[in-house]
Amino acid sequence: MTDLMELFRHWHSGRSQVQISAALGIDRKTIRKYLAPAIAAGMMPSNGERFDEQVWRELIVSWFPEVADPTMRAVTRPAIAVHHEWIHQQLDESVTVATIAQRLRDDHGVDVSESSVRRYVATAFAEQVAERKATVPRGAVTPGEEAQVDYGKLGMWHDPVADRRVTVWAFAMILACSRMLFVQPVLRMDQSSWCASHVAAFDYFGGTPTRIVCDNLKIGVERPDLYDPKINRAYAEFAAFYDVVIDPARARKPKDKPRIERPMPYIRDSFWRGRTFTSVPQMQDAAVVWCTEVYGRHSHRGIDGMPPMELFTKAEQSTLKPLPPRRFEHVVYHVGKVAADCHVKAGKALYSVPWRLIGQRVTVRTAGDIVQIFDGDEVAATHVLHLTGRSTNFEHYPPHKVAHALQTVSWCRRQADEIGPDAVAVVAELSELNALHRLRAIQGIVGLRKNYPDHRINAACHRAVQVGDVQYRTIKGILVAGTENEGAPAPATTATPALLRGPQAFDTASGQ
Repeated sequence: MTDLMELFRHWHSGRSQVQISAALGIDRKTIRKYLAPAIAAGMMPSNGERFDEQVWRELIVSWFPEVADPTMRAVTRPAIAVHHEWIHQQLDESVTVATIAQRLRDDHGVDVSESSVRRYVATAFAEQVAERKATVPRGAVTPGEEAQVDYGKLGMWHDPVADRRVTVWAFAMILACSRMLFVQPVLRMDQSSWCASHVAAFDYFGGTPTRIVCDNLKIGVERPDLYDPKINRAYAEFAAFYDVVIDPARARKPKDKPRIERPMPYIRDSFWRGRTFTSVPQMQDAAVVWCTEVYGRHSHRGIDGMPPMELFTKAEQSTLKPLPPRRFEHVVYHVGKVAADCHVKAGKALYSVPWRLIGQRVTVRTAGDIVQIFDGDEVAATHVLHLTGRSTNFEHYPPHKVAHALQTVSWCRRQADEIGPDAVAVVAELSELNALHRLRAIQGIVGLRKNYPDHRINAACHRAVQVGDVQYRTIKGILVAGTENEGAPAPATTATPALLRGPQAFDTASGQ
């Protein structure tokens, strides 16, 4: 009523709709809507006549009765009231008023604005709306019981290493009982950074709480669920290592972790704004000092004005569970599909896995410099960490497809030793200049053992050396022709020849 009285006062004094809009900050469409009954009644702005508030109040009530009696808005919105039970059901299912207005327009053909629906809901469902807004104080938390975790944006910072502006985020963990806070600025929000910040927080507190309430980030929670959330595998391994329970907050319910939500603006204002940092480590060291010297010593109204550091030292520090004897080794998990070359990608590197897993999805676990590939819960392969490139174990291929790759120069030399000294000489000559370049020829020579005995191969190698043509093709040709012993001295014998004249004496064609 007060706003409408002011609107008509300006109009009565002769001001235009543009001037009224600028003076009162009301949209011109809204002004036309409320001036329409007066203009339709033939009323005009007065020329110096006094503005009678009582008269205008009666006129406004007659034109807009819901202004005087808000309960009449349900009556003046018959199109909405028809769907009263449906709206009640939507509110019970936690559907927002904006969505209800959209569904009224799209699904039920009701030409009504969102503001009208909001007014209707506020009056017709006042008790239900109040119930949804009601909050219940959580009360005190047992010392050492709970820590709340969240990320918050600090701002932009010029990174001198990359020579560009980057976004800086604040990882924050607060102990729910003492309000003792740990803050660590980071540039990335991935699995490694998430777990590393948790480890740094536990080191700062000198112990671990029983439970961690976190947001539903993918690096922490893969599938949000009120009753059975699926925790990220790396985060679950971290929790098992420190014996803490991960209790994710409900999706889009910041009130589930209010003690970490509220300090974020204070962190940005007190720690970040107006300060200059030269590096990320210097920024992180400054954050630790700020947590101890500034936030830890300020009077906190949530704990009766006591500084968090004082309450932490007196009541909570001793209740935290002790840290394990060694620090948690950061773990990263990847899920990938095994390609036809028996390799799966993790990061920027490729790792081989047994050929039977081709086409299947496997989990790759990286911890320190060790990479493990899991088929379900079983380790299918283990590799040393590579930043780039390939790590291949030929045993992961089918045997008949890797036989050639396994025949190294050393293996060929061992085979030549078994064949004979001339084969050793041939292999040595071929590998003298470039063993890898002549590896195929060497493999071919020792591979002749499949079809020929060792003494023939050794003799063929000897003849190839004699003629000065040491090649695989030459040695194989000698064996095929059976000439590996030509040119060799006849073996000595003591037998008496049966024909002293020789076979020429029996040549009947010569007529002798």
